[in-house]
Amino acid sequence: MQPGRVALTGFCVLIAVMGMGRFALTPQLPLMLNEGHVTLASAGVLASLNYVGYLVGAAWAMRLSSGHARYLRMGLWATTVATCVSALSGDFYWQALLRFVAGMGGAWALVTVTTWTQEQLAARAPRLSATVFAGPGVGILLTGLLAMALGRLHWTSAADWLVYGGVALAITLLFSGALPRDIAARGASAHIAHDPWVLTPPLRKLLFAYALAGFGYILPATFLAQMAHARFHDSIVADLFWPVFGTAAALGVGGVIVIGRSCSLRWRLAAALLTQAVGVASVIVLPGAVGLTLGALLCGGCFLAVMLLTMGMGRAFAPRHAPKVVGLLTTGYALGQLLGPLVSSAIAHAVGSLTPSLWLATAGLVVAAVLVWVAGRPAVAVRAGGATG
Repeated sequence: MQPGRVALTGFCVLIAVMGMGRFALTPQLPLMLNEGHVTLASAGVLASLNYVGYLVGAAWAMRLSSGHARYLRMGLWATTVATCVSALSGDFYWQALLRFVAGMGGAWALVTVTTWTQEQLAARAPRLSATVFAGPGVGILLTGLLAMALGRLHWTSAADWLVYGGVALAITLLFSGALPRDIAARGASAHIAHDPWVLTPPLRKLLFAYALAGFGYILPATFLAQMAHARFHDSIVADLFWPVFGTAAALGVGGVIVIGRSCSLRWRLAAALLTQAVGVASVIVLPGAVGLTLGALLCGGCFLAVMLLTMGMGRAFAPRHAPKVVGLLTTGYALGQLLGPLVSSAIAHAVGSLTPSLWLATAGLVVAAVLVWVAGRPAVAVRAGGATG
């Protein structure tokens, strides 16, 4: 398959499973709250079940030894169907089941499409391989713009779910024929029996760093929109923060590509994590619109760049075990995302403020940057965004 078609397919699959299937919940929750389908407490549970499903799906994908292409299709269809049928009922238990399914399907699709696109493009077209990771950012931007438009039309949450699901379904139908029939990591031949899977110290440091990145990113990603609505009430300015986050995420991937030839993977990843830390801290030290805007731009701008660079380093640390490495790292990130809201809720309940949680997220991102740096340069150079590791 031509590199351009592989990149476009992976890009659009991530729009469907991440933008529509996963991140559409963010603009949907305020509407579901207003309609009485969920309470503040149960809304948090829905979000957590989405993360639990994502964690389960990532751990499942990590253990796969074959059938990756089948799980890619299953994940794409499961996420699409779950998003579409969310319109059938606002019942909490129904929505909880669907959020779990969407999370699990999204993780299956993310792990397997990452393995496929990077195997196909990393050597032949590294810059195209990087653009695949802009898919979730474009998906976030699209859900944010759709939410703004649908809000002005005063549509119900059920109608909105149909719109998000319809976008995912259109992508699924358009690109199903382009999905691979088999996925195997480049170089994973009979020699793999003599190269057993080992969680080496550098890979262990990278895993811990990526889990901390998930913990640090999820707090501002979860609460920035809420803070914006509290600051600007029902103003359209508050509605813009989620599209701004998505736009910055997509542009951040472009930034990785532009500077790819001049900096190592390790340098870029550590810098991206520190930039996210500055973004989180800015929300605390610069209260008001300036802090919120910087938080959206810096946290969003490094969100997908961190994912892209971490996967590149992981493949470099264990080039013959790319599917397992991608699954392992995604599991660590999902665990960090799951723990973030739980820890912040406990702290907020104890002290009545999100500030300590945001400082904890900042510290976690700084520690993650240090871990990436001390993990060292990979012995095998793998290109990500046009540069070696």
